[in-house]
Amino acid sequence: MEQEELTALDKLNVLIIDDQILVQNVIKSALFELGIVNVKCAENSYYALRLCEQTQFHVVICAFNVKSDKDGFHLLEELKFKRYVTKCTVLIFLSAETSEDLVNSIVELQPDDFWVKPLNNKQVQARLPLTLEVKRTLFNVYQALDRQDYSKAIYYAERYMLNPALSKYHLQMKRLKGECLLQLREFADAALYYENLLQSHKTSWAHLGYIKALLEQDRLAEIQLLLQQLTDKTDTRFATYDMLAHYYIGKQQYGKAYEEIKKATRLAPRNIERNKRLLDLARLNHDHVGQYQATIAMAKYAKNSIHDSPLLRLNVVRAGIDYATTIDKTDAVRVLNQSEILLTELEKQPAMASQLKDQLLVIRARLHTAREERDKAEGIVDNHISLRPGTSVEDNLDKVKALHELGRREDAVSLLDAIKRQISGTNLTSQVVSKYIEQEAAERSAVHFTPQQLNRMAVEFFKRNKFHAALNSLEQAFSLTPNNMSVALNILKVLVALQQQETLDAGHLALANNLLQQLQHAKLDEEQQEKCVGFQQHFSQ
Repeated sequence: MEQEELTALDKLNVLIIDDQILVQNVIKSALFELGIVNVKCAENSYYALRLCEQTQFHVVICAFNVKSDKDGFHLLEELKFKRYVTKCTVLIFLSAETSEDLVNSIVELQPDDFWVKPLNNKQVQARLPLTLEVKRTLFNVYQALDRQDYSKAIYYAERYMLNPALSKYHLQMKRLKGECLLQLREFADAALYYENLLQSHKTSWAHLGYIKALLEQDRLAEIQLLLQQLTDKTDTRFATYDMLAHYYIGKQQYGKAYEEIKKATRLAPRNIERNKRLLDLARLNHDHVGQYQATIAMAKYAKNSIHDSPLLRLNVVRAGIDYATTIDKTDAVRVLNQSEILLTELEKQPAMASQLKDQLLVIRARLHTAREERDKAEGIVDNHISLRPGTSVEDNLDKVKALHELGRREDAVSLLDAIKRQISGTNLTSQVVSKYIEQEAAERSAVHFTPQQLNRMAVEFFKRNKFHAALNSLEQAFSLTPNNMSVALNILKVLVALQQQETLDAGHLALANNLLQQLQHAKLDEEQQEKCVGFQQHFSQ
């Protein structure tokens, strides 16, 4: 696209994507009155993509609720990925909704304008020419950004800021210059730039740029008050949580990173890459219910998008089995039944059955083991599953779990060693996955059973007054499920019983104290709360 193409209105190509004919007609009528005649309309994403293959559009106006196939967020994500929409394209988002999660998702896509429905002719005729003028006037900057030539973008921005005739665009140029400094990783210069800018322009984006520049320099302590202020404001809290998650991953503070990424994901749930980071951090932090929910969210939001894949539904089943092995039998049956339904659906699809046959067999074996159908699981593993690692880390991990759950620990640990060699890359995602593999290897070498199996063993030991054995089983279970307060309470119960037989040593008392502190900050139901109070009274005597 060239700058002059945005000058003549009668030469502009405009695409309207909305499943409401009335909205299409209102916008078309307003465009025709402006002299824009080359207008195409699409009622769904499929048709919009076909039109983009045939024509280069200068203006794309897209509704969020394109209900017939994929929503507007994922459509625009795909249009950008395929380069049908670039920084030089005028991109306008339409929605009748103004909810916080939708606005956050829209902001991530960086449209040039956001029109709230219902629309009328005057609104369209007033807004579009202004947006076109900005894009046309600052075209050189946007073209440089498209080419990722951030130094050249700064050069043009600074030139424009020297021109008094372009004063109404100066603030926009200041914003783009700051973003380019961050992209160039000139974090010290960026921090000073934003600090000076904030003396006269206390905008949300300037505060967020300043925060990012300081976090990248590990200067978190300097901005604690500002962080609190930004997380209290609707228009900045999402981006602040996201930056903090990124920062804590870099510092290998994965518990804090997980808390921040959960907040960010709740505020902008459609971003699949963020959901992947959420999933990786949930696994690393032993949050099995969070892991299960993250896979469900990914399968839901990725549907019909460029991220959609049968593997996302496979991961829901895998996470369901992981979760089921950490909870009591009644709840586990419910989760396993849900997993069975989804797995059966996948097995019935011919393409899945042929392309992902090995993965489906591993999951089926794990499901049998979780249901205590050991013979069936062993039959699948012995006759159909190779111990050699495949190309997918996730597939290999699931195979490790299948082997470990059947007590084949040496094979499981050997396969884990092979997976370690598969992890490559220095980015933060690779860092989290690598740490998770390391954790899995250590735990599966040291702990020989699932949390559910360990809990059952502890119950049997307790009934036979073998309190040390019961405590050992429960401590192992708690190491695998450190957020499970039922296990914490059971450990305290065993410690009380043990104290009636012998004097507790310093290690036992420290364990009790640590668990009671953790329980004070946990969400407990009424029965758990009552037990907790009783244990607190007992150990405070």
